[in-house]
Amino acid sequence: MNEQDYNNYCRIAEIIELSQADCKVHSKQTKIANKIGLNSADFQRLFNDWAGVEPDKFFKYISLKYAKQILNNSQSTLLGIAHKTKPLDNARLHNQLVQIIEMTPKEYQNNCKNFDINYGFAKSLFGEVLIASTNKGICYLGFSDDKQIALSDLEKRFPKASFIEQIDDIQHNALQVFTTDRSKINKIKLHLKGTDFQLKVWKALLEIPMGSLTTYGKIAEIVQKPKAARAVGTAIGSNPVSFLIPCHRVIQASGAFGGYMWGTIRKTAIIGWEFNQACD
Repeated sequence: MNEQDYNNYCRIAEIIELSQADCKVHSKQTKIANKIGLNSADFQRLFNDWAGVEPDKFFKYISLKYAKQILNNSQSTLLGIAHKTKPLDNARLHNQLVQIIEMTPKEYQNNCKNFDINYGFAKSLFGEVLIASTNKGICYLGFSDDKQIALSDLEKRFPKASFIEQIDDIQHNALQVFTTDRSKINKIKLHLKGTDFQLKVWKALLEIPMGSLTTYGKIAEIVQKPKAARAVGTAIGSNPVSFLIPCHRVIQASGAFGGYMWGTIRKTAIIGWEFNQACD
């Protein structure tokens, strides 16, 4: 990921935050551009370079009205894709790209005492990430606005593991998911520990296509616990692998995007970016 993409995201995040503080969506773009020191042409260019779409269209994608439209579309559930998509190498489904391998009780006994975990920091389309892997697959991927806090969270998840700071081939392959062309990505394996219920929820999330949204209640139905939407929310909140397990595609039934472990502004940016990638 190049430095410009990362810098553009930081500005987009600032713009989203400013836009959410101003309810006059259609009249605020010039005002926001001025606040962050951009003229109209540079403002347009920023969105085109980062999201591949004009600002007006991006703001439409992240509106409550548009989210409700997606949820109300009978094809926007886990049973199908809400929009025509670009070729499969671009909108490749997560369940074809990502595979969850469950850690066995023996593997994580004694808090992963015998594990060697490689980790590293990298810049992505949505900010800096901390990524970590065992010899079987990715065990953690989190956005890291604060490196020390992010690393501390990783160490708490595997308190007795041995950590080696290096980006390995497993991580390098996984990081390519932050590109618009996924045709050259090898199968991404996630090596995860969790309860049976958590793993079932995380696997259900892999079924949500790019450019679609669903609700906590719908995921509860998919895992055959229709009255357990709150428990589903807790399991989603425990997801240790951002973006690859697309918990950002789960929103409230009202159409509001709701919370996100790595920040609601980032969730909003990801959803807007993905809509453009998946739609004609």
